[in-house]
Amino acid sequence: MGNRILVVDDAAFMRMMIKDILTKNGFEVVGEATDGVQAVEKYQELKPDLVTLDITMPEMDGIEALKQIRKIDPQAKVI
Repeated sequence: MGNRILVVDDAAFMRMMIKDILTKNGFEVVGEATDGVQAVEKYQELKPDLVTLDITMPEMDGIEALKQIRKIDPQAKVI
């Protein structure tokens, strides 16, 4: 697995904390999204190796975003 990560969370503080932990451990955060709609768009645009995905978000929740991402890429790695 590569180290290009998309961080998805509607809480700015959580995105900052996750990004900080990942970058300190050698991972590259290639993008951030604040809701499921942005997550799907960013996934298509950035093609990250891994997505950290919050469940409770506005516009589109994490479960629906996961379904959409898996339609684009059935092999997508999402936590």
